[in-house]
Amino acid sequence: MSACHALRRPLHLLAGAGLLLFAALGSAQAQPAPKVFVTVKPVHALVAGVMQGVGEPYLLLKGGESPHSYTLKPSDARALSESALVFWVGESLETFLEHPLETLGKQARIVELAEAKGIESLEGREGGAWESHEAAHDHDKKHDHSHDKKHAHAAHDGIDGHLWLDPHNAEAIVTVAAEALAGIDPANAAAYRDNAQKMVERIEALDAELTAQLAPVKDRPYIVFHDAYQYFEAHYGLKAVGSITLSPERQPSAQRLTEIRKRLADSGAACVFSEPQFRPALVDVVIEGSTAKRGELDPIGAALPAGPDAYFEVMRGLATSLRDCLMPQS
Repeated sequence: MSACHALRRPLHLLAGAGLLLFAALGSAQAQPAPKVFVTVKPVHALVAGVMQGVGEPYLLLKGGESPHSYTLKPSDARALSESALVFWVGESLETFLEHPLETLGKQARIVELAEAKGIESLEGREGGAWESHEAAHDHDKKHDHSHDKKHAHAAHDGIDGHLWLDPHNAEAIVTVAAEALAGIDPANAAAYRDNAQKMVERIEALDAELTAQLAPVKDRPYIVFHDAYQYFEAHYGLKAVGSITLSPERQPSAQRLTEIRKRLADSGAACVFSEPQFRPALVDVVIEGSTAKRGELDPIGAALPAGPDAYFEVMRGLATSLRDCLMPQS
């Protein structure tokens, strides 16, 4: 064997070892992102923002489906069974999902946001005509609501599930999501936490924007289609005075419509709001013969494209619709 050949041989082995190491590193870096399952679009947007650049969570309710009465499709069941992490609000909102989580989702880590750290949960209001905002706020304080701890009554059957409509809750969801993702995917923990911080900063800026936008209409009474906006109202000090229906899947009784029409007359409500997913004709029945205007609110972003921006578009859409309808005509 020549001296030159003897020198080349170890170099050839070294090169081969380097290629194997490079391939191993490439394989590690190419590991797929964890499969994450999220129920409603605004929460999906917050989780998608945390996962940006790493992966994309699966969205269950993609359009105008109601989270109160959805039925899983085969593709949904498959996605749930393959997921490592699931985010849902809880049985107060996605009642249909309780059993599938126990069967199809048994291998996943389940994050129930109504019980998550930092979430301020509110109990659902009863009847179609509510207390004043100040009375409701005093009632809530008796339950020791705090942004710094989990509430003892968070698993109560009467919890209002639309908790993402409070920006402070949205910030808590982002933080909880980052830590849950870091727990199952430590390799990308830094990315999740960095993304979470950016999302929190965006939410804080949004909150300041909406506070200024809604300030001129804070004292203008209005009626909503169903009681989905309590968190938004409490956070921004708005004056909702009732809802047409208690459950959006049920036709309100004649007595209920009579009650809400009286509430409209007594309160001087400026607007009655429908929703894109449900019976808008009922709003026409309620406002008939009054001076109230008709508007539309969408708490889940039924027509919006899914993605990290959807949460911000939902919140801006609510603020714009409220201001446009409630602002007194000059």
